[in-house]
Amino acid sequence: MNYSIKQVSEKTNLKPYVLRYYEKEGLLPSVSRSESGIRRYSEYDLEWIGLICCLKNTGMSIKQIKDFVELSLQGNETLKKRCDLLIEHKRNVEEQIQEMQIHLQKVACKINYFTAQYENYNEDNS
Repeated sequence: MNYSIKQVSEKTNLKPYVLRYYEKEGLLPSVSRSESGIRRYSEYDLEWIGLICCLKNTGMSIKQIKDFVELSLQGNETLKKRCDLLIEHKRNVEEQIQEMQIHLQKVACKINYFTAQYENYNEDNS
C-alpha cells in the first residue's frame, strides 16, 4: 500500500515539511513518486520513519542518522558497522537516562521540601 504525504503526516505526527526535509537530507532515499511527481510512501518507508524518529528522539543527530541510512544502503557488508553504531547510541541513551534519574531525584527532594514548608506555613497561619 502507498500513502500520501498527508496520510504519513497523520500516521506519524510529523509535519509534511519535516518529511520533505528528511527526504532532502537523504534519510528517506526510497520514497517513490507518482508520474505527476507526488510522493508515495510505502510500508517500508513508514518503518524507516519510525526508526528515524526513535533515533532522533533519543538524541542521535541527523548526520549520524544519515550515516546509518547510507550504511544500510550499502547492504550486508555494513551490518557490523550498523550494529556498532546502534550499540554506541544505546550506551549514550543509557547514560542520559542515568543523568535524568539523578535530576528526577533532585526534583522529588525539592517537592518534598516545599510540601513540608507549605504544610508548616499553613499550620502556623491557621
